[in-house]
Amino acid sequence: MHGSQENPLTGKKLRLRIGISPLHVSTVLGISRLLFDMLLVTLTQTLADHSDDVNCCAFSSSYLATCSMDKTIRVYEMSNFVELSYSPLKGHTYAVHCCCFSPLGDILASCSTDGTIKLWNPQNGHTLAVLEHPSSSPVRVCRFSPQSMYLVSGGADGTVVLWNVESLKSHRCGTVKDGSLVACAFSPCGKFFVTGSSSGDLTAWDTHMRCLYNEKAHDLGVSSCDFSPQLISDGEHGSNCYRMASCGQDIVIKMWVISYNDNTGFVLKHKCTLSGHTAPALSCAFSSDGQMLVSGSVDKSVILYEASSGSILHILTQHTRYVTTCAFSFNRPILATGSMDKTVNIWEFTKKEDFEGGQADNTCTPSVQVWTEDEVSAWLSAKDLPDLVQVFKLNNIDGKELLLLTNESLKNELHVESLGLRSKVLREIEKLRSLKLQSVSAAVPDEFLCPITRELMKDPVIASDGYSYEKQAIESWISTKKRSSPMTNLPLQSLVLTPNRTLKMALNRWSEAK
Repeated sequence: MHGSQENPLTGKKLRLRIGISPLHVSTVLGISRLLFDMLLVTLTQTLADHSDDVNCCAFSSSYLATCSMDKTIRVYEMSNFVELSYSPLKGHTYAVHCCCFSPLGDILASCSTDGTIKLWNPQNGHTLAVLEHPSSSPVRVCRFSPQSMYLVSGGADGTVVLWNVESLKSHRCGTVKDGSLVACAFSPCGKFFVTGSSSGDLTAWDTHMRCLYNEKAHDLGVSSCDFSPQLISDGEHGSNCYRMASCGQDIVIKMWVISYNDNTGFVLKHKCTLSGHTAPALSCAFSSDGQMLVSGSVDKSVILYEASSGSILHILTQHTRYVTTCAFSFNRPILATGSMDKTVNIWEFTKKEDFEGGQADNTCTPSVQVWTEDEVSAWLSAKDLPDLVQVFKLNNIDGKELLLLTNESLKNELHVESLGLRSKVLREIEKLRSLKLQSVSAAVPDEFLCPITRELMKDPVIASDGYSYEKQAIESWISTKKRSSPMTNLPLQSLVLTPNRTLKMALNRWSEAK
């Protein structure tokens, strides 16, 4: 079925597909169970300081910056995500849409509906400069070049401005034909950059503001684009190619290969489409090593992919409203995601072998529920929480009780008065809960999971494509007038669904044996 929703980037009404989105066969069949099992993603902290939608978050080597519809930019220490004393930064008179650090981390830029780009000193929060966008058009996006020589800004009127960072003056200007500029990314070499517009175009520019290429890439509009920092080899165009991702209001994430040299000129080639989201994708970003890609969506989810294959590694669903921004740290295994729920979630990546093999912490195993009181005490000591050992012992806290603890029970029942101590233990408990969930998920045989929902099937049926699905999921798929297979993307020869009694018996035996 369909619904009407306001586009958070343009303010226009758009139609959303509500239900299950089509997964391209390259994505569904390529889900890497090995990578999934190797990588743990843990929610370690939630920052809830903004009073309105979070629009963007950005890392430097030392800081995390976030900006919001509440007109402010907030800056946090990377080491512990404590907000700096000078934060929040105030000065914009309307919503702040984007923020970014220069590659050296010595300048923080922000842009706003008020038509300005402000440059800040992240050491003390002082304003370095205020750049007026031409015609004072609302500025939706800003990005530094890799060498910090230039800063690009994109306006709601389609104007692209290349600023000289040293002179703080406009170096060159350009304009796209239709739509607002809402996305921008510099190539790692710094010789060109790509902009995305609300009309759906991707446009490539060199630093003389000459248009190198233009293509209609996303129906209903581009929302974000990003380059992988690593060069890749492409059989057709040689070894000096770049991987770029873009996403848009058409729900999908597209992967591109780009080459640019004197012999071939500028070449942009579409490689594959990733379709894990069920609503418009608002943000995408590569990890600093180029191995992972993340996207956030109107469907409130964050999806992590293996960049080279497009395989889905994790789907994170802790935000309660649209996920508007995603950013990887440059020097730590950390991801930040921001949302219209006014929060920024901090996620940490850990190899599962670090937990199970004892390299990082041999007390953190997936079998937390069967821990004894003594094992809980050992865990507290290992986490540098010895002050809680006696309290937990007096209250007979074993593994099962540990996973049920909340801020209220710690304060009111265990009488832990220190807010900092409660926060620390809750963060560590959240990591254990994540391990438990990962363990349960990994224990389910893949053939028992519905290919559409990736959940355990209860009433499996066989479709005419030969695959088995959860009955309700495939019926919902077909009811949205899709006549193609979720697995192969080919037309379904028949809409008849046949109960898979053999698989249902196997499911029942597996459930009883657990």
